[in-house]
Parts: sequence; structure tokens; C-alpha cells
Amino acid sequence: MPDQLILRVAVPAPLYHCFDYLPPKGVGETDLLPGVRVSVPFGRGDRCGVLLELLHAPRIEGRTLKRAHSILDDQPLFRPADLELLVWAGRYYQHPVGEVFANALPVRLRKGQPPVPVLNTFWKLTPLGSRQEPVTLKRAPKQAQLLRLLAEAPDGLTQNQLSSHIGNCLPVLQALMRKEWVVAFEQSASLTAPSAATSATYRLNTDQRQAVDAVDLECFGAYLLDGVTGSGKTEVYLTLARRVVNAGKQALILVPEIGLTPQLIRRFERRLGQGVAVLHSGLGERERERAWHMARLGHASVVLGTRSALLTPLPRLGLVVVDEEHDLSYKQQDGFRYSARDLAVILSQRSDCPVILGSATPSLETLQNARSGRYHHLQLTNRAGDAKQSPMNLLDIRSVRLEAGMSPVLIEKVRETLNEGNQALLFINRRGYAPIVTCHDCGWVAECRRCDARMTLHSASGILWCHHCGSQRRLDPNCPECGADDLRSLGQGTERVEEVLAQLFPEAGIVRIDRDTTRRKGSLDKLLEGIRKGKYSLLLGTQMLAKGHHFPDVTLVGILDVDQGLFGADYRAAERMAQQIIQVSGRAGRAEKPGRVLIQTRHPDHPMMQLLIKHGYKAFAEEALAERQAAAFPPFSYQVLLRAEAPLESAPRAFLDEAYEQGVALASGRVEFWGPVPAPMERRAGRYRAHLLLQANQRSELQRLLPQWVGFLAGLKSARRVRWSIDVDPQEMF
Repeated sequence: MPDQLILRVAVPAPLYHCFDYLPPKGVGETDLLPGVRVSVPFGRGDRCGVLLELLHAPRIEGRTLKRAHSILDDQPLFRPADLELLVWAGRYYQHPVGEVFANALPVRLRKGQPPVPVLNTFWKLTPLGSRQEPVTLKRAPKQAQLLRLLAEAPDGLTQNQLSSHIGNCLPVLQALMRKEWVVAFEQSASLTAPSAATSATYRLNTDQRQAVDAVDLECFGAYLLDGVTGSGKTEVYLTLARRVVNAGKQALILVPEIGLTPQLIRRFERRLGQGVAVLHSGLGERERERAWHMARLGHASVVLGTRSALLTPLPRLGLVVVDEEHDLSYKQQDGFRYSARDLAVILSQRSDCPVILGSATPSLETLQNARSGRYHHLQLTNRAGDAKQSPMNLLDIRSVRLEAGMSPVLIEKVRETLNEGNQALLFINRRGYAPIVTCHDCGWVAECRRCDARMTLHSASGILWCHHCGSQRRLDPNCPECGADDLRSLGQGTERVEEVLAQLFPEAGIVRIDRDTTRRKGSLDKLLEGIRKGKYSLLLGTQMLAKGHHFPDVTLVGILDVDQGLFGADYRAAERMAQQIIQVSGRAGRAEKPGRVLIQTRHPDHPMMQLLIKHGYKAFAEEALAERQAAAFPPFSYQVLLRAEAPLESAPRAFLDEAYEQGVALASGRVEFWGPVPAPMERRAGRYRAHLLLQANQRSELQRLLPQWVGFLAGLKSARRVRWSIDVDPQEMF
């Protein structure tokens, strides 16, 4: 029988293989290019998949393939190199390849919708608008700010570029349009070359210059840029990115959080022109997809975004930067559980370009790679300019009466700082008003009905909120157990601290930055801009304030409580605590004003805390690596976590017991199996959870075992009664 043409398609489904289809009717082989989207029948409906390859195979009697409905793209969205990387990632992280490709596509494209036009709406001043004086718009400050921005950009700016400066600006633009002061027009958002105004070379200090000169832009190399907070790592990124752009290549800049992108966008646009494509979840679907197309078509020479930006096709890639490489947000914690930091190294290797991993507190995995010579270790040991490292001091709060978690010494130091005309930053990594609500009469505690967790009181709304599953309920005035009306809140979150600070410092401008105050689009950037302009003198927040931000007037940082990291169940708890302390401390004394850092603790004599305070993160990391090596924990071994959850308490354990037996038989003693055990929080969102941890001295042993083992797991009857997942190189054991 003659051969038939077969399409091998990655279909988004929880299955670990691709699917074969016949070509759509009337479509020839020359029209079938790997990397295009394909509409295919799947089950009782249709799915949008990605064509991976064409096969010529003999017809098999009795085997009837379904025919694909249509080809959705004229040209491939993914190049062969992109297809290979994503297939490799699915295989390494043991995730269905069709779902990997769905993660790599913008939302509209994965639904099978046509691509958005690669045009951007630009705004510029009309002749009438050019004659307006912003100072006359005192009652319309946003209009005045927009006029100033557009006056500096005669070729126009996109709405996204304007929003990065002042937040949501569409209503303001429409108001100016009605006055005929601005006009909108569409054009390709191709990269504009760096203008004369942006081409001035920044004068690097000795450390920065040595770091830049050490990076070979012509070939692959992994570089750890280990720089103290405020040492000017971003200037190293900018200098290298400019060289890459001038050579006609693309630079990919990854940041851990959306909140860090606006200030970086401004810096990159000032230095490299206006063609920076931004990719993060805070953008609208069409806006994000347009940036994605600009990147994959090579029109954008700089792509700046969060974790998922790594999956964007980049045809001219010449540099990858992972800023704050230690940050946990680079690891996807559900679905396709990939590490953007680790995949960035693989992407750079396959693209034969350098990757820069930057951090003031490098992860122990990255430090070990530098110690072993796999990564080049570049160090920035001094702060940029005249700024000095802020000394860190411990405040012993044992037997001390606290006000909303603040000691009298800390309160007095805040008062001194404000009286000096400077800003103070207080850090507590717990939002809400209080983490515990209890009855003073009978001892009842408000607990989540779906999790093994207490509910947090949010006083502004009177809501009890579970921060693990998201369930909410109103706080009743009476105890549900005994009916007493003496309910008390214990502990403190950002809301309570803010309330007490307002009482202690009624004249101070106080800003609270946490997930509750920054939910609206553009709200975080607006608050940060207010801080930089001196509108607020007292800053309070969670880890959203801890990294990357430059506040030159902050001279005092107070850390209210870090003791949980000293005794956490996860072996990474101490590392995360140390990173958090150093990152938060780095917000103080970043300009010519000296800073100081006060850390409240009930364990001031703890050896790891003493080591960090007296000798810094480097000494702490060396000791932590020695402990990891003695315990044979990563980075001196490799791990895989099999998670299972179900409404019935017995189901996860039954599944994991079968998984354990088969895994031990397949591994032949080359892999250790720990468990099964209940998860640290056994019940979450109404489901019981359990874990089975695999560990090996060689990564290859796990990769050799996983494909066969995962295939076995998918066929177990007990697997039908649970929701299970594989996490390769897990970063959290929750």
C-alpha cells in the first residue's frame, strides 16, 4: 500500500504523547509547516494544537486516522529550534507536551483565534497640544504629566509606554483627544534605533566594567552576577543589552514580579529606544499577544517580562538575563512546573548566547554551579556611587512589650528617622489584620473549614480569609462555640501595623503595599511613584517591597519578624530567610544618605542568624552549602516530588503506595524513595494531600526512571481517584 502523509500534533490534553491526523482536505504537503496551529477533532469537540512534524508512513489495515479540520496560520509561530526546546522541556519536567505548547502560546492563540494585527496605537501631540503649558493644568495633574511625556517623544508613545509611567491613562488620553490636544495613529511597533538622546554611555565603575568585559557575547556561557544590593547590576544588564541590540540581536530580560517591570521599562527605553516588548500577566490579552508577535517576528530587540516570557520564540536571541535569579516566582508551582531560571540556561545554550543570572543573594544551586566552575562567577562588591552598605543590628524582643509587633526601640528609631526628614520602611511578610481570631472565654479559634489552617482577619472588610484556599466568611460578633462576645485577634499583619503607625505618627504619610492594596491595574506603580516623589515618609509592606526598588530617601529598614525561617520544616527555610533579610535590608542607604537596618528576633543567639549579621550572605551560604552537602540535599543531589490529592483521606496514600512499589522495582536501588507521607498541610481546599519524594545523586538516574514510571502511574486504577502531579526539581514541599 502507498505511504500516507501524517500530521503529528501536540494537542493540549493531560496525556503524555502526541496525536496523529490526516491533513485537512485540499491541503498539500507544501502548505504544512511544523510550528503552525492546527484545528483538530478531539473527543467530542475540537482542539487547537501545534503541528510538530510530518510523517510518511505505510497505511495500516484497520487503522483509521481522523482528519484535521484546518491549518490556522499561514506561517509557523514556532521555529524548529523552538519546537525542540519545548518538547525537551515537556520531557524533562514530565508534563504533557500539548499543554507545554499551550503555555507557550498567548491565550487567544491557544483558543484557535486569529492572530491580532502587529500594529500598535501610538499617541502624539497635535500642533494645538504642543502649544499648551502643563503648568496651567494644576487641577488635572495626569493630563499635565501626559503632555510632558508626549512633548519629549515627538514620534509618539504607545498606551502601554504611557501606562508604565502613570498607570491607567486611557480616560486621560480620551479627554485630551476631545480637546484636540492629542491624536491617535497606528503603525508597526518595530524597534526604533537608539536616538542621540539615549545614546550617551553610562560611566561604569571598575567592578561593573570588569563584569561587562568578562561576558563573551559571541557564544554560550553562564554567568553569575553576584552583586550586593545597590551595586548597579541593572547597569551591567543595560550595557550588555545595548551591545547585543547594536549587533542586530535580541535581548531577553526576565524579572520575578510585575511590580519590577515599570521602572525597568523606563530605564531600558531611555537607553535603548522605544522598542521594548513587555510580557506579563498584568497586560490585556490583545496587548500581550501583540508584544508576543513583535518578539517572535524579531521586531522587538528587547523583550522584558516575567516567568512566561521565557517561552516566547526569539529568532535573533543574543542575550538572556535572569534578574533576582534566586526568586521562588521563577518556578511555576502548578500545571507545567518548569523553572524559568533553569530553562533560561538551556535556551541560551541552544541559542549559543550568554545567560546572566543576577542576584545579591544567589540561590545555593547557582552558587554551587559557580564554585564548581560550570558558571563564571562575576562579583560586584561595592554599592554604586557613594552609597555604603547599611549595618544590620538585631533587636532582642524576648520579654519586651510590643505594639502591633513593634518594639519600643524600633518605634523610637522610626520617630528619629521621620524627624530627620527621611523615609522609614517596615517589613512584615503577612497581610491582613491578624492571623488568629480566638474566643477569650472558651478558646475557640477561627479555622478554615476546607484547610488545616487558621483564617486571617481582614478588618477593613470584616472578613475572615484563608490565604491558602481563598475561602472567606464574615466574622460573627459572637463565638460560634459558646456564644460569648469576647472575640480577640492575636498577632499582626500589615493592616494592624498600619493602624498603630497611624496612631503613633499621625502627621506622617503612610503607604501600605501588599496584595490587598495593589489589586487594581496600575495601582502598584502609582504607589511606588508616590514613594519616590516623597509623598509618603513611612513605608509598610510585604515582600512586594523587598526587592529591586530604589528608594534613595529610605535610611531605616525595620524587619518585624523573621524567626519562622530559623525553624521551618522545609530545609530551604533558612536560605529563604537569609535572602529575604538581605533583600529587604538593601532598600536602606542606597544613595548618599547612610542607612541602618534593625531586625527583631526572639532568637538573637541563633548561630545562622549571627553568621548572617556579622559576616554577610556569602559566609552564610558557605555554611549552608556545607550543611546541605553533609545531608546530601540539593544541590548535591537531585529530587522529584510526586504529589497526590483527593477528597477522600485514604485515596492519595493508596495511590502513592502503588507508585512507591513500582518505582522501587524500576529504580533498582539507584534512586531513594522517601514516603509516602502526608503533606505539611494535609488538607487544603477540601482535599487531602500526600507526597512521595525521590532523590538521586545523579540527575540522569531520575531522568532514566521517570518516563517509564510516569507511564505506569497513568495506568493505575488508583490514579483515577486522585489528582496527581510530578514536580521535577521542586522548590517547595507544601
